[in-house]
Amino acid sequence: MKLSDLAKRMIITILVISLICVIGSVIYYRSLKFVPFLLGVLLGSAVSVIKVFLLERAIDKALKMESMLAKNYVSLQHVLRLLLTGVALFLGAVVDQINLWGVVCGVFAFQIATYNLKFTSKN
Repeated sequence: MKLSDLAKRMIITILVISLICVIGSVIYYRSLKFVPFLLGVLLGSAVSVIKVFLLERAIDKALKMESMLAKNYVSLQHVLRLLLTGVALFLGAVVDQINLWGVVCGVFAFQIATYNLKFTSKN
C-alpha cells in the first residue's frame, strides 16, 4: 500500500513524539525503571501508526464508494480505530509490565500528529 505524504508525515510525527516521551522518562528515572514506560510508549505508538494505516485505507476505499455506503464504512472504521485504542489502554491498565501513562503518550501522539498537520500543511 502506497502511503500519502500526509500519512508519512503523521507517522514521523508520532515517532518523534514517542522518542521525546521516552527520552523524558530516561531522564526522569535514570535507571532501568523506565522500561515499563518504554513498553507502554511502544504499544501506544504502534497503535497510533496502525491507526494511520487504517485511516489511509478507509479514506481510499470510501472515495471509491457511493455516498451512503461510504458514510457507513467510514463510521465503522472509526469505531474499529476507537476499539483498537481501547484495547491498548486496557492492556496498559491491566498488564503490570506496561505503564499506562506510556500507552497514553503513544496514543495521544496520533492526535498531536493530526493537529500538527493543520499547522504545517502547505496548500
